[in-house]
Amino acid sequence: MEYLLTPNQAAKIIAVAPRTIKDWLRRGELTGVKVRNMWRIRESDLKQFIQEGVQEASNSVRRNNLKYAEIRGVGDEG
Repeated sequence: MEYLLTPNQAAKIIAVAPRTIKDWLRRGELTGVKVRNMWRIRESDLKQFIQEGVQEASNSVRRNNLKYAEIRGVGDEG
Protein backbone atom coordinates (compact mmCIF):
# COMPACT_ATOMS: atom_id res chain seq x y z
CA MET A 1 0.00 0.00 0.00
CA GLU A 2 1.23 3.45 -0.90
CA TYR A 3 1.86 6.04 1.80
CA LEU A 4 -0.61 8.93 1.94
CA LEU A 5 0.49 12.45 2.81
CA THR A 6 -1.54 15.11 4.57
CA PRO A 7 -1.77 18.53 2.91
CA ASN A 8 0.60 19.83 5.61
CA GLN A 9 3.20 17.16 4.82
CA ALA A 10 2.89 17.78 1.07
CA ALA A 11 3.20 21.53 1.65
CA LYS A 12 6.44 21.08 3.58
CA ILE A 13 7.90 18.89 0.83
CA ILE A 14 7.38 21.49 -1.90
CA ALA A 15 7.69 24.57 0.33
CA VAL A 16 4.23 26.08 -0.09
CA ALA A 17 1.43 26.85 2.34
CA PRO A 18 -0.98 24.01 3.21
CA ARG A 19 -3.76 26.26 1.91
CA THR A 20 -2.12 26.24 -1.53
CA ILE A 21 -2.11 22.44 -1.53
CA LYS A 22 -5.80 22.38 -0.61
CA ASP A 23 -6.61 24.90 -3.34
CA TRP A 24 -4.76 22.77 -5.92
CA LEU A 25 -6.66 19.71 -4.71
CA ARG A 26 -10.04 21.45 -4.97
CA ARG A 27 -9.27 22.71 -8.47
CA GLY A 28 -8.04 19.28 -9.57
CA GLU A 29 -4.53 20.52 -10.33
CA LEU A 30 -3.11 18.08 -7.79
CA THR A 31 -4.60 14.62 -7.54
CA GLY A 32 -5.72 13.58 -4.09
CA VAL A 33 -8.24 11.43 -2.30
CA LYS A 34 -10.74 12.38 0.35
CA VAL A 35 -10.95 10.19 3.41
CA ARG A 36 -14.21 11.32 4.93
CA ASN A 37 -13.64 15.08 4.96
CA MET A 38 -9.82 15.04 4.94
CA TRP A 39 -7.60 15.33 1.89
CA ARG A 40 -4.75 12.89 1.38
CA ILE A 41 -2.16 12.85 -1.38
CA ARG A 42 -0.43 9.73 -2.67
CA GLU A 43 3.35 10.08 -2.77
CA SER A 44 3.36 9.08 -6.43
CA ASP A 45 0.79 11.78 -7.27
CA LEU A 46 2.89 14.43 -5.54
CA LYS A 47 6.04 13.25 -7.35
CA GLN A 48 4.19 13.41 -10.68
CA PHE A 49 2.87 16.90 -9.85
CA ILE A 50 6.41 18.07 -9.06
CA GLN A 51 7.80 16.50 -12.24
CA GLU A 52 5.10 18.15 -14.37
CA GLY A 53 5.94 21.48 -12.74
CA VAL A 54 9.64 21.02 -13.48
CA GLN A 55 8.86 20.11 -17.09
CA GLU A 56 6.53 23.10 -17.46
CA ALA A 57 9.18 25.43 -16.05
CA SER A 58 11.79 23.99 -18.40
CA ASN A 59 9.49 24.49 -21.39
CA SER A 60 8.79 28.05 -20.28
CA VAL A 61 12.50 28.85 -20.07
CA ARG A 62 13.03 27.32 -23.51
CA ARG A 63 10.18 29.42 -24.99
CA ASN A 64 11.53 32.60 -23.37
CA ASN A 65 15.02 31.90 -24.71
CA LEU A 66 13.62 31.48 -28.23
CA LYS A 67 11.67 34.74 -27.94
CA TYR A 68 14.79 36.52 -26.69
CA ALA A 69 16.79 35.14 -29.61
CA GLU A 70 14.12 36.33 -32.06
CA ILE A 71 14.11 39.83 -30.55
CA ARG A 72 17.88 40.08 -30.72
CA GLY A 73 17.97 38.66 -34.24
CA VAL A 74 20.25 35.81 -33.22
CA GLY A 75 20.77 33.51 -36.17
CA ASP A 76 19.59 36.09 -38.70
CA GLU A 77 21.82 36.66 -41.67
CA GLY A 78 21.68 40.18 -42.76
